[in-house]
Amino acid sequence: MISLKGKTAIITGGSRGLGKAIALQLAQEGVNIGITGRNEGKLKTVAEEVKAFGVKAAFAAFDVSSEAEVKKGIDALVTELGGVDILINNAGIGKIGTLEEMSSEDWQQVIQTNLFGVYYAAMAVYPYLKEKEEGDIVNVASTAGLKGGAHMSAYAASKAAVISLSQSMMAEWRKQNIRVITLTPSTIASDMSIQAGLTDGNPDKVLQPEDFAEWVRDILKMNRRALIANGSIFSTNP
Repeated sequence: MISLKGKTAIITGGSRGLGKAIALQLAQEGVNIGITGRNEGKLKTVAEEVKAFGVKAAFAAFDVSSEAEVKKGIDALVTELGGVDILINNAGIGKIGTLEEMSSEDWQQVIQTNLFGVYYAAMAVYPYLKEKEEGDIVNVASTAGLKGGAHMSAYAASKAAVISLSQSMMAEWRKQNIRVITLTPSTIASDMSIQAGLTDGNPDKVLQPEDFAEWVRDILKMNRRALIANGSIFSTNP
């Protein structure tokens, strides 16, 4: 296991749910944290929680579906924090409905946010990692991307595309000592999954954001000669 102390991570969608849990978990390891999201108030609150662990924290409010906003926001975070070593591509949205019910506008919004958001953030961080010839990119997909299902066509399609994109990144960038990790969690008790009625969030049976955050931490702490290219996590007995 390697130490993460002193490294800097940027986490998209870092103001709540999985992103917030990852931010707090990595801060406990001594990682400086930059978080992004659309709600400046929530970002500020989480940044203050992060600072309580004695590390640097910064935030940038922007929409990951906009390439210009992503580049501007990530560049600002890198400047404020003095660099970047890790990107957690976590931002995403979910729209539930049948193919007949969902509009093409909803479909486009899901793809633009979940797929292009991952692409935009990775491409904004990549030059910094390429220059230092080291870094980690964790792309958060979903088991929905491994097998589509009723009422989640747009979400499943977007996550399937993220899996493929992430694997392409891994194949191209591993020679530069950049580890690209594709994670496919099953249903977790996040705000999005609870509000969508996918789970009741029972902490005795259902995966919690903290479980996922601990998993991400442990993967990042692996010796740099090792790469977890793909991984899934499920609730044991939901």
